[in-house]
Amino acid sequence: MPQAIHIDDLAAPRLSEVQAGALAWGETVTVDFSEHAILDAARQRTGLSDFGPEDFRERLRVLREAWDGDPEITRFHRTVLHGYLGRYAGNRLLIQDALKRHPAILNERIERPLIVVGLPRSGTTHMVNLLAADRRLHSLPLWESYEPVPLPGEPAPGDETDPRFRRCAEAWAGMQQATPLIASMHPMNPEHIHEELELMGPDFASYNFEWLGLTPRWRDHYFAHDQTPHYEYMKNVLRLLQWRRGEQKRWVLKCPQHLEQLPVLMKTFPDATVIFTHRDPVAVLQSTVTMQAYTQRMNRRHVALRALIDYWSDRIERLLRACVRDRDLVPATRSLDSPFHVFMADQMGTMERVYATAGLELEAPARGQLMRYVADHPRGKEGQVIYDLRRDFGVDPAALHERFRFYFDRFPVKAEVR
Repeated sequence: MPQAIHIDDLAAPRLSEVQAGALAWGETVTVDFSEHAILDAARQRTGLSDFGPEDFRERLRVLREAWDGDPEITRFHRTVLHGYLGRYAGNRLLIQDALKRHPAILNERIERPLIVVGLPRSGTTHMVNLLAADRRLHSLPLWESYEPVPLPGEPAPGDETDPRFRRCAEAWAGMQQATPLIASMHPMNPEHIHEELELMGPDFASYNFEWLGLTPRWRDHYFAHDQTPHYEYMKNVLRLLQWRRGEQKRWVLKCPQHLEQLPVLMKTFPDATVIFTHRDPVAVLQSTVTMQAYTQRMNRRHVALRALIDYWSDRIERLLRACVRDRDLVPATRSLDSPFHVFMADQMGTMERVYATAGLELEAPARGQLMRYVADHPRGKEGQVIYDLRRDFGVDPAALHERFRFYFDRFPVKAEVR
């Protein structure tokens, strides 16, 4: 049985010595959120200067100003956010340089990808990692998503000896020190298969920035703009990765954002097979806001429980309404609806249906690879967080179920939270 984890200090965190020390260290650090400081640091790190199309500067400005102008963000977290912007700016330089020097990259074909689409916390991560165990498929490990192109002059063996892998491992170790329970909620070890949305980061795009803090200004900017150019940018980075690997395979991808961008997704990957995961959105919501509240002990000066439940209730509703509206844009012959409770009860049976939908043989070697992954990654391996919406957020699950009734009416979802 997984170890039960009760977080009883969400609203008033009891900080460990390590957490208190990290926050105190943050108070001694000053970071400069100016465009010049961020881009110049990227130039110095890479030795490059061509950022490509200039439209990214507007999106960078929205993020810089939103984060720099929020007095609730701790100075410790300011250093983290500044690091994200610097890394993305550096990656943009490296990607642009690679595409300029090797124009043939854009001729790479990304054919018939398998794309897992569903709410966060709905089994998308487990399913994409399970599919990635099949060595016939390309997938995107976290370390490579963080740094798709090595720094000039760095060795790039593409394994655990790669400097990029080591940097990712060090970041994960630091995250576990600051927020030790995060491993039980969302592991971020280097080999963990990540969302291709990370590849939009160098274009300063995607809803991913909403997960780094309460940033309604960024959300509104995202909704006000067509995401097609950013999906094409991401596809070009996939082309780059495939070119670097020297082998054309089908990709397995996943991202919750695709729920509200299905027209753009299908325009970008017209021959994709899409697997939709479906789970009780109240279970998704309680997991999401609990994780966000837990990390806020390091990120914000006051934990914003009410703001979190309001923000993510709205955000999940928007994702689901778009899915209900656009689900049928994906042809029935290349799509599958996968209820979470069915997937968890019979993982290999679900994978057989996924493979049949994708037109991919589940041969003995691949079946063995998947079964080994299932055996090595039982649910709750790092412990199981016990959630309580009423106690922690003052919310009645029944009211939330009514809010999401439109989704239950459309898909075979089993209510989990009472």
